[in-house]
This record gives sequence, C-alpha cells and structure tokens, in this order.
Amino acid sequence: MKHPEVSSSPLPPTPEVALAIFGDRLGLAERYVAELADTGISHGLIGPREAPRLWDRHVLGCAVLQSAFPFQAIVADIGSGAGLPGIVLGIVRPDLQLVLVEPLHRRVVWLQSTVERLELDNVTVHEGRAESLWGVRRFPAVTARAVARIGALSGWCLPLLEAGGRLVAMKGASARLEVEEDGDILLSAGGAQVSIATYGEDLLEVPTTAVVVAVDRAPDIPSSSARPRGHSTPGNLSTSRGSTRRRQTPDRRAAGPEAGRSEQKGARPEAGAASDEGS
Repeated sequence: MKHPEVSSSPLPPTPEVALAIFGDRLGLAERYVAELADTGISHGLIGPREAPRLWDRHVLGCAVLQSAFPFQAIVADIGSGAGLPGIVLGIVRPDLQLVLVEPLHRRVVWLQSTVERLELDNVTVHEGRAESLWGVRRFPAVTARAVARIGALSGWCLPLLEAGGRLVAMKGASARLEVEEDGDILLSAGGAQVSIATYGEDLLEVPTTAVVVAVDRAPDIPSSSARPRGHSTPGNLSTSRGSTRRRQTPDRRAAGPEAGRSEQKGARPEAGAASDEGS
C-alpha cells in the first residue's frame, strides 16, 4: 500500500518528567515518539495536529499505567492502533510481555515495523479482533485505550481473562458515568469487582484514569450466536509477530511505582463514588 508523501512533524521537546517515568529507557521512548511523529502520521495512525501533544496527551499518560500490572505479567492490548498503550508499556516495563491485538492490516504492518525498529523483544502483534482469541488464549491482564464504552469493551475483553485477571481500560471524564450506566453489563459479562483508578497523580498535571474490572473465575466464552456480526473464527485469522525473538527480557527496572489510587466496588457501583479526572 502506498501512502502519500508527508513530511515528518517537528518533534515535541522531551518533558523533564519523562526521565522520572522512563529512566534509562528514555532514549527508546524518544525513538518511539519520533516514529509516531513521522510514519505514525504519514500512515494515518496519528493526526498531524497531535504531534505537539505526543508526550503529554499520549505517551506519558500510557506510561504511568505501568503500575496497574504485576511483575512479568502478560498483557493483551486490545485495538492497539498506534501501540498506545501497548508499545509504551513494553518500553517502560521490559519485564512485561505485551500482545498487541489489532484487526486492521495496515496498522498491523506499522506495529510490526515499529516493534522491530525499536527491538522490543517483549512485544508481539496479533492480527485480528479480540474475539479471534476467545477459547484460544487467556491473559492475566487486558488493557485498551479509546476503543469503546466499558460495557461493550468488557464483552470483548473479559472472555480473554484467566481466573483472577482484570481489564484495565483507559478512560477520561466519562469513566464514572459509563460504569454507573453499564453496571449490569459488567456483571453479566463476568465482572466481580469494578473500580476507577487514577495513575500518575504525583507526576502528571492530568493523571490517567482507568476503569478496572476484575474477575474471580475465568469468564465463559460467549456462544456463536452472541458474537458480534462479522466475527471471524480464530482459524481465519493469522497471528503476526512484530519480533520473532520471544526470549525472556532481563529485568532492568523495578516493577514500577506504587499502584494508582483506586476506589473499589462491586459490579454495580454507587453513583458519584468515583473520581472524574480525565486521562
């Protein structure tokens, strides 16, 4: 596929707080930001107007989510798009194993290329929808950013969780309202506990807000009749690896700062009990 010639946008300056977040991985994060400002824009994954805000609005907000995941966890990033938050998590936490799940082929190609350029051995790419992994693989953690309302997202993501796993969905000011309105959906999908957590309050002017849905047991796989229209079976979708070198990455950093502040509640939370801060 040919893409129109688009000159790379000027790189936004690296904010001082980035060093506190990425540590000795900052150089790798800067290379990723440069990739977003160049091919990420020319391939249509990032809008040109987003270039000056790549650090503040996108990369740093994803990076502080790192404390939501335990050491050496395997995390699926659903609808990864430009690798937000999956690639960022793979950079800031080399102990994590990230699986970027993306259905659009052109985005998959870009993700594979970027993962290879950055030499991220702890990140792989799966071409397909979340449902393509139902009954094929389960994860201790699943994450997503700007994909869908929490009710719809839980329907796609909770069947991917193993017992005791959790979905960490990045949200903004809509988090509380979505949880209040979609409480029954979260319960029927297998959610046992729902909380709204904020991350990076001591680092970012606007901390990251996430809806966290935990499960006690592995949720049931929906029947074929309950699957979204246009769903493809796992056999019709291929798994692509951005890096075929899946060796264990040495632990070069601690597991990250303390987990973000959260308010935990049942699958039907009380109205007005959660933080309403944007991500």
